[in-house]
Amino acid sequence: MTVSPGQPRDILISGAGIAGPALAYWLHRYGFTPTVVERAPALREGGYAVDFRGPVHLDLLSRMGIRDEVEHARTGTGDSWYVNARGKKLARMPAEQTGGDVEILRGDLVRVLYEATMDETEYVFGDSITALEETADGVNVTFEHAAPRSFDLVIGADGLHSRVRSLAFGPERSYVKHLGLHCAIFTTPNYLALDHSGLVYGEPKRIVVYSARENTEARVLLYFASPPLSYDRVDGDRQRGIVHEAFAGARWETPRLLELMATAPDLYFDSVSTIKMDSWSRGRIALLGDAGYCPSSLSGVGTGLAVVGAYVLAGELATAGGDHATAFARYESAMRSYVDGCQKLADSASMMVPANRFLAGLMRLNMRMMPLMPWLRDLPAKMARRAASAITLPQYPTVG
Repeated sequence: MTVSPGQPRDILISGAGIAGPALAYWLHRYGFTPTVVERAPALREGGYAVDFRGPVHLDLLSRMGIRDEVEHARTGTGDSWYVNARGKKLARMPAEQTGGDVEILRGDLVRVLYEATMDETEYVFGDSITALEETADGVNVTFEHAAPRSFDLVIGADGLHSRVRSLAFGPERSYVKHLGLHCAIFTTPNYLALDHSGLVYGEPKRIVVYSARENTEARVLLYFASPPLSYDRVDGDRQRGIVHEAFAGARWETPRLLELMATAPDLYFDSVSTIKMDSWSRGRIALLGDAGYCPSSLSGVGTGLAVVGAYVLAGELATAGGDHATAFARYESAMRSYVDGCQKLADSASMMVPANRFLAGLMRLNMRMMPLMPWLRDLPAKMARRAASAITLPQYPTVG
């Protein structure tokens, strides 16, 4: 199936992370002309490991023709271990609990999606949208640097702090549900000599370190409980200061990790939050992935959710006969219950970071009991897989 006369053809996508390029892939397959604008000057190579879980996610990777590449770039991380302040291993966390069926570094997945779309999609790096003006037959878009342009539709796939959402739907505070946590993620040398494995420590707070890229480096995740914080999201020094304050006095490898954070090339710091919206579209503008329905970075299903959403949104646009309002409504109808199920994981996932030493002690006791209760150990992975698989993908007309 290809675009017919009267259908919107030129579609601007904001965000070159995961959701945006995945949508561009399917739009091109259906004969649309996608353009992707990305605020960063180049692909964002950093980030943590992301997961694909269950038959729905894996089927979509196969349909996109990228499953072999994703499998080839998988982290290969095995079991992780909960440790105490002296580094003693207390309990094993099976690889399938943390890594799903396929685990890949976010930056590697971004590269795979970009390479799969770069020949047919116009990418504009180092720029961002500053204004959107909807007209009877399109959207006039103003950019920070480039000259204004007009598109038939605009899709916001620009993450938790979506510029498109703010411009078209209103202030971020109206849609963000803060889960009481903040997280810092960065790359360090693999000085702990981890061999395709990870270590987890909590006292309270939660520290995760795992090897990456064939053990040549490591990823560090620092979680701590906190109410919403006010800070400049481009001020890395202030963000490092917040993390230092939060982890002052923490034991295990914490002092060394904080030292390494100072020179990390890819610090990411943000709240752990979900996005709740009654509608993901307004006129000719729609939202995709974290911009519209972020399930939180602790859910383990956000990446697969974005890829599923891209497939459904493109398919509905292709079958709507030029009626974007119908396409957007069908997209929401097909995705709403799936999104709700994935977002429910966020509330239980936030409990992984104890808010005080009493709860941290209970968690350590729970970890020691895990070998006696394998069903409890495996429960989080089963819940995530069930949520990730809880959709029957619509069958759209054959591309041709």
